[in-house]
Amino acid sequence: MNFDYDVVIIGGAFSGAASALMLKRKRPEARVLIIEKGAAFDRKVGESTTEVSSCYMTRILGLTHYLGHHQLPKQGLRLWFSNRPDQPFDDCVEIGTRYQSRLPGFQVDRAKLDSHLLHLARNAGCDLWRPAKVTSFELNGGNGQRVSAVVDGAERTATSRWIIDATGRAAMFARKLGYFRPNTEHPINAVWARFSGVKEWDSYEWRERFPDYANSCRTGREWATNHLFGRGWWVWIIPLQGGDVSAGIVYDSRIFKFPEGPTLGQRLHAHILNNPVGREFFAAAKVIEGDVHALSMLPYHSEKVCDDGWAMVGDAAGFIDPLYSPGLDFCSYTSYYVADLLALSLKGEDVAERLHHYNQQYPITYRSWFESLYKDKYYYMGDADLTSAALLLDVSSYYTGLVRPVYRDPECAFLNLPFAGKGGRFARNVMNFYNRRLVALANRRWVTGYYGKRNAGWRELYDGFVPDLRLRKQILRGLRRWCKCELINLVLILRGPSAAVAGIGLSAVASAKADDSGGVSTATASTGAGSSALS
Repeated sequence: MNFDYDVVIIGGAFSGAASALMLKRKRPEARVLIIEKGAAFDRKVGESTTEVSSCYMTRILGLTHYLGHHQLPKQGLRLWFSNRPDQPFDDCVEIGTRYQSRLPGFQVDRAKLDSHLLHLARNAGCDLWRPAKVTSFELNGGNGQRVSAVVDGAERTATSRWIIDATGRAAMFARKLGYFRPNTEHPINAVWARFSGVKEWDSYEWRERFPDYANSCRTGREWATNHLFGRGWWVWIIPLQGGDVSAGIVYDSRIFKFPEGPTLGQRLHAHILNNPVGREFFAAAKVIEGDVHALSMLPYHSEKVCDDGWAMVGDAAGFIDPLYSPGLDFCSYTSYYVADLLALSLKGEDVAERLHHYNQQYPITYRSWFESLYKDKYYYMGDADLTSAALLLDVSSYYTGLVRPVYRDPECAFLNLPFAGKGGRFARNVMNFYNRRLVALANRRWVTGYYGKRNAGWRELYDGFVPDLRLRKQILRGLRRWCKCELINLVLILRGPSAAVAGIGLSAVASAKADDSGGVSTATASTGAGSSALS
């Protein structure tokens, strides 16, 4: 059949532009149209890349030169804990790497990155309608798809064999087709802004004031993704090229209530200043006017992600949680898989089995990733002991299961969505188990008043993560910390509830006891609502 285009992509940011670029590289003669609603991209969140998404950008997309010249290198993750607002800075707990990261990572200005990718797609031969508002679409399987949009005040219509939804959180297809599913088990919300005037993490002044802090680390703390943690919430602090800093809070509404205030920016700033680490760096900071944003109920997914003639990529298919920056990982896997699938289809191959696999595996990947890393994690993330154990085990599992394969054979690895097969099921079960245990330990620490007691007076800086057998060192470190937490829990079993939480009632204590068998407490959800974070 004759169509105007082989593929129409709705959405020209990272996922849409990457899909278009990969499709043109695999099938140069393909006729591709990108429809982008915005005249210019804004600075969306998702500024911190992981080792997997960095591999995709450098090895697959070939952006090494661009990233090196126009974005900032990232120096891993750094976690900060405290147990009272007036705690001295050098008494707060710091967890992170001592040396430079072994694999590339970047702190990116998404507006610049998305614009560059879209420019590359256009140079590869893709057509672009921009700014364009999609008014309707029709999906007719093998008979072709139709999409209409308003461009420069006039209605345009294009027909194509395939259409890709890369509309991000708008999730156009999922919502219109009835496949959109909010993840009500994970009620997290986010508020973020960009700040100017944030104090430098590695300045001469800081070396003079805190020599132990300065001398203990061999890399720049400022280039890391710094995190402040409390019970039910965490704050990211990400530097951007040019001097601005992205900072935002993500919180579980079952446990934490975002403080009141006249404006979102002031409320976010006030929360950061209530933390001893945040106060040191943001005391003189200013919220950049017009660059404050909020989202409620962040996680969702689509029950179906493709069919004959259409497919979803990136955030249009689902999103879980910004902790550990998995968003661009999902964009990388889905955009590469769909681009390869469409290239095979345009060659005349039967892709019915590939479509079936994508529909079958994506929900498994989403659910496994959520349950193994994020389910009820906000109950323990305010406790330095428990969160440090999780960090070491989580990142080691990530390196073992995902980072090693993508660096060994990226073209093959990005065609296999995570948590597939027997190995994926085993990893999911192991991670599910220790995450449930850490939640149970956190519940007991909370009802006995021990939660956050050790959020002072120590620093843990490790060598870093590498995708080889040296990971055993970090796994053993994480297991030792977990075992120590289990021993403390045996002592806490003999304790009754502390006076501060006596009003919670015996049901929460009973839940914590029941959880010592590995279950996850849900009774404490209601008791934590509206309470303040310990740090």
